[in-house]
Amino acid sequence: MATLKLAIGNKNYSSWSMRPWLALRANDIPFVETLIPLYTDNPADKEQILSFSRAGKVPVLVDGDVTVWDSLAIIEYIAERYPEKKLWPDDAAARAHARSVCAEMHSGFVPLRSECGMNLHRPIRPVALSADAKANVARIEEIWRECRARYGSRGPSKGPFLFGRFGAADAMYAPVVHRLRTYAIEVAPDTKAYMETMMALPAFQEWTREGIAETLVIAKFEDA
Repeated sequence: MATLKLAIGNKNYSSWSMRPWLALRANDIPFVETLIPLYTDNPADKEQILSFSRAGKVPVLVDGDVTVWDSLAIIEYIAERYPEKKLWPDDAAARAHARSVCAEMHSGFVPLRSECGMNLHRPIRPVALSADAKANVARIEEIWRECRARYGSRGPSKGPFLFGRFGAADAMYAPVVHRLRTYAIEVAPDTKAYMETMMALPAFQEWTREGIAETLVIAKFEDA
């Protein structure tokens, strides 16, 4: 069986890289990590990314002759490759719900992402949010609350994550936990409880430690 290879960007900044990395690490799926610095003036960095995928972006998963780019596509591939890890719920209705909230994260919440970029180096302090970003936060809280109440609190996979056990949806929303914490965004007690659950996850802590330890600073991401 070929060893999975995952190309990622800077752990301090790359929220999209965090998602499949966390899906793999939290489920004890072995892989070889290649970290490629982003937004540098070094042509070799860009060429290294292109050597993994002609899309020119990370993350990229390589599994033998198979190459998968895009965070959600990678998570879907991992779920099919390792069905025993149960990244998606067994129940069809819950699985459809999980896929829907993942797709919503994948394509939405642009104001929040734009105004609160992922930056683990940033000192924790509040920022003035636009009305659209505040609406994004409210919607995310609604998603988390509903998922945990409907699926996390009952059934064979009962647990503190969005659908009971840690899965694809948790991986997709993991960078939001950092954003809410870093920008000191006020949230409801049940939102804080879910954030604490995620931040206690060993894989989440590993990514955070390694991101904070990075020394590369990207100036355009340090203004907020």
